[in-house]
Amino acid sequence: MSKKKDEKDADRLIAVNRRARHDYFIEETYEAGLMLVGWEVKSLRAGHGNIAEAYVVLKKGEAWLIGAQFSPLLSASTHVVTDPLRSRKLLLNQRELSQLIGKVERAGYTLVPLDLHWTRGFAKIQIGLAKGKKQHDKRADIKERDWNRQKDRIMRSR
Repeated sequence: MSKKKDEKDADRLIAVNRRARHDYFIEETYEAGLMLVGWEVKSLRAGHGNIAEAYVVLKKGEAWLIGAQFSPLLSASTHVVTDPLRSRKLLLNQRELSQLIGKVERAGYTLVPLDLHWTRGFAKIQIGLAKGKKQHDKRADIKERDWNRQKDRIMRSR
């Protein structure tokens, strides 16, 4: 049962930002829709999305995804002028937006994209409300990960 769920989750993932959990403490997560153009949806269906260098900015009461790269397909975007790095509007409800604006402006949080996935046929992005990690925090996480790996090896060998 769990194997089928893992396969199903893997099928719906488009891109993952692995550096986000390494560089930030993620306090809360939100799921937002994306305003996309036709060629971008086709590109995402083919798996040509990258959010590794992306970040989220709040401007005039709206959330924008900046720096995400959706490479155009050669066959799908022949007659359209494509901009793979354009800013894309994130679709959040007003209550979520007001919470995010308050925490980002007053509490010193930042918004980072965590993953890009499909939900019921719609492209969604999971964004995290995060605080930056210091270098010693990153070292502690690496040490803990190594210890968990060693612990698993010891338990398997018994």
